[in-house]
Amino acid sequence: MTHISNMLIPALIFYIVAMGLSQKKDIYACFTKGAKDGMKTVAGIVPTLIGLMIAVGVLRASGFLEFAGSVIGRVIAGFAGDFPNELVSLFVVKLFSASAATGLAIDIFKEYGTDSFAGLTTSLALASTETVFYTMSVYFMAAKVTKTKWTLAGALLSTFSGLLASLVIAGIMTHT
Repeated sequence: MTHISNMLIPALIFYIVAMGLSQKKDIYACFTKGAKDGMKTVAGIVPTLIGLMIAVGVLRASGFLEFAGSVIGRVIAGFAGDFPNELVSLFVVKLFSASAATGLAIDIFKEYGTDSFAGLTTSLALASTETVFYTMSVYFMAAKVTKTKWTLAGALLSTFSGLLASLVIAGIMTHT
């Protein structure tokens, strides 16, 4: 399987070049035009990325995420028993930044272990949820999408479903 995956990218590149040659296209001009368009997109989304990274950094450094996690964690613990507060912080941070959520995941793995309820929930939640606000702000801005009426509600509903499924599956896996 490793050999196949190592060959996929070169095979794809050769396929694209062969298709371009067969259609008598200027492959290099198409490549540079695409690269130029890509750089314009990157330049357009950099301010949004910087703003999101700063906001997440400030919330994490100020202790607000830990505070919100402990408050929400106590409420959840009233219904679900012993619930790690760090999971709430992870769930909130994941809405904004995957890299910040990965940093929290490493902390959860160090404290609880990867095979614990918190560790399994963390792994499942990171794999089954999206960075909703990051995705909406960056990609919608880059594509100039203005009609986003139901997007946030749908994205939050799907993220909540992924988080709930993560909790249920991790609970089943740790109790079997």
